[in-house]
Amino acid sequence: MSSACVPTHPEGLGLARATTPKAVTGTDRQPQHPPTPAPTPPRRRFSVAGADLSAAVAVFLIALPLSLGIALATGAPLQAGLVAAAVGGLVAGRLGGCPLQVSGPAAGLTVVTADLIHRYGWRATCGITVLAGLAQLGLGCLRVARTALAVSPAVVHGMLAGIGVTIAVAQLHIVLGGTPQSSVLANVRALPAQLANLHPAAVAMSALTLALLLGWPRIPGRAGRLLHTVPAALVAVAGATATAALTGLALPRVDLPSWSSHALAGLPEGPALGLVAAALTTTLVCSVQSLLGAVAVDKLVAGRTGPQSRLGRSDLDRELLGQGAANIVSGALGGLPVAGVAVRSSANVQSGAVSRNSTMLHGVFVVVAALLMVPVLDLIPLASLAALVMAVGIQMVSLHHIRTVTRHREVLVYAVTTLGVALVGVLEGVVLGVSVAVAVALHRLTRTRITHEEKEGVHHVHVRGQLTFLAVPRLSRVLHLVPQGARAVVELDGSFMDHAAYEWLRDWRRAHTAQGGSAELTGCRAGVRAPEYGHRPEPGRRAEPRTGHGPGLPTGHGPEPHTGHGPGPRAGLGPWRRPGRSAGAGHELARGISAFQRDTAPLVRAELARLAREGQRPSQLFLTCADSRLVTSMITSSGPGDLFVVRNVGNLVPLPGEENGDDSVGAAIEYAVDVLKVRSITVCGHSGCGAMQALLDSGTGGAATPLGRWLRHGLPSLARLADEGGAGARLAGRAAADTVERLCLTNVVQQLEHLRAHDSVARALAAGALELHGMYFHVGEAQAYLLGRGGADGDGEGGVFQGVPGAEELSSPA
Repeated sequence: MSSACVPTHPEGLGLARATTPKAVTGTDRQPQHPPTPAPTPPRRRFSVAGADLSAAVAVFLIALPLSLGIALATGAPLQAGLVAAAVGGLVAGRLGGCPLQVSGPAAGLTVVTADLIHRYGWRATCGITVLAGLAQLGLGCLRVARTALAVSPAVVHGMLAGIGVTIAVAQLHIVLGGTPQSSVLANVRALPAQLANLHPAAVAMSALTLALLLGWPRIPGRAGRLLHTVPAALVAVAGATATAALTGLALPRVDLPSWSSHALAGLPEGPALGLVAAALTTTLVCSVQSLLGAVAVDKLVAGRTGPQSRLGRSDLDRELLGQGAANIVSGALGGLPVAGVAVRSSANVQSGAVSRNSTMLHGVFVVVAALLMVPVLDLIPLASLAALVMAVGIQMVSLHHIRTVTRHREVLVYAVTTLGVALVGVLEGVVLGVSVAVAVALHRLTRTRITHEEKEGVHHVHVRGQLTFLAVPRLSRVLHLVPQGARAVVELDGSFMDHAAYEWLRDWRRAHTAQGGSAELTGCRAGVRAPEYGHRPEPGRRAEPRTGHGPGLPTGHGPEPHTGHGPGPRAGLGPWRRPGRSAGAGHELARGISAFQRDTAPLVRAELARLAREGQRPSQLFLTCADSRLVTSMITSSGPGDLFVVRNVGNLVPLPGEENGDDSVGAAIEYAVDVLKVRSITVCGHSGCGAMQALLDSGTGGAATPLGRWLRHGLPSLARLADEGGAGARLAGRAAADTVERLCLTNVVQQLEHLRAHDSVARALAAGALELHGMYFHVGEAQAYLLGRGGADGDGEGGVFQGVPGAEELSSPA
């Protein structure tokens, strides 16, 4: 759901409001003295926010052991991991398009890099990394970054799982005290012999590392919350290192050679086709992992509240350019390939980073460690680093991803990609996965099951799958089994119907009804409105066209389908229209409920069942008017469980303890803040509000009726309007249409003040756990406006409502 917290002007970003000098009148003008030029503003000094500094330290503590471990897993010099981590932080962090993504040596590149080193040697591998960086620069200049996201998620997850399996099997040999082989099959075949020749010291340090890595995040209580600020990876490696040093165990350790002997990139030698394939494979894995990581970071940032969430959406093409530059520098300096790293990026976001300074500072810390901490790093057991990387490899085989691809019936694509990457190679496995994904898509598009059965004199024809021109001959044969004059029900259970199938089905229905029969078309893609409750259409008369598509793909007729979150608007109810004031209105509602049960309920039943089991966990309280024209789920693109909604006449919030107050609103606020722990409350007014018009008409002398007594809670808004005059709440870019609209805007600001008077809200605001937002929806324009930070925070007398742009224009990931 789109958050209501979108900065709409400089004050919303915490910037000081610029003061505009007063205009100089004609009597004050002195032409003999030229205007004094404005003083040059002082040059801004580089400053680092405290949140960025703490986040940089946290990321550095994670990156240091992982960089060494990944270098060990690839067979590269251990210093290469530190070079890649430093370059990823400094170069990709400065030039990339995702400010909070942390780049460096990634586990997803381990298999590719190890294979390159085995084939071409280390210096040639560095040269291939430079070529991959140049390829990324070219792709970034061509602005094709978004194209990489078109790859099937099953292929991407399968690729990462295959890489994870390869890493885990190889590092298991080092954990047991041996040496890994060159392939997964060779490692599996050598495993029995390795188990027969265990190295007790290596196994002990590996077991200690894994125990600390898994147990550290699970320490309960207040002590656990304090200890969790130290990364588990650092604790695991440091614990194993200290234990090995104190006990004097004899086992292989890190051996960082002098930087003076560090190998730089060399020209790769070998078959041109093989070198091109190697560079393309490195480019593919680096780019896809980095771009998907940038999208994931955007989602993490959008889930934060407060000023930390006001960061721009990632520029994926710039991110590709930044990754390319980092790979060129890292390869030239003798470092591993660089890509966005999910573990470090999530730690950066969760640590509260607010700018790219945190990423760059982490790179500086890596440089300092590489130069000054060599004696300490040389104490780390290799078995401990191998255990750390093995755990990372195991985590790359995500059970969540497996459940997701199973639910979408893409297990075959996932399995083929995983096995292909693990057994053949990354590029070959991805090609196999993409091929299978294309074959599965074509199979689904052309595979249509059509069945016919007769029950109690009614002929049921069930069409499962996509209904295209390829299926028309089979559909024709089945429908010819329906006798003339019989009642037929055609159920379309698919997400697509092309024009040929639509025309043929329409013509058949017209001919069948003309011969005295009846034909009902039901399902998500009927294309025409089906008669319900057993009513037959008149012979020869077509049913009412259906223009309100349910969830899924369009049929090619009627308006575009709903593509937002959740089911389509009024799925199955046909066009939006105002029911007439007749006895048929109740029947129209019943027809709508029936359409929901038929078309939408099967699609949302699983999600509603989950909410029924787990309970509601909304993130926002949305308080708005009871006006029927305000469809909250539509204007906020929200689904079940997203919003806790309170509606009343005039979107009013009675003050607590007020005489003749209303406890229902106060109870809802208390429940939302104290029990549901919502992170924000939005008060939403709208144009043409009848309550505000009634308030203006009655003034302070409301009638002694339930409506009149309720509208007394809006009198403070009326008084505020009179006091502020033209300096009150207003819309940006245009004046209010009339006094009613001015009162509607003022009422939103006033009700936000009433909210702050409630104890539960005041406590949550003081603790920084809650935000208040104002919103105005113009019904006639279908345009939402958000109250700027000054008005929402209660600063200043009025407030400016800024129009919310379309999704393609938004600069914030909210």
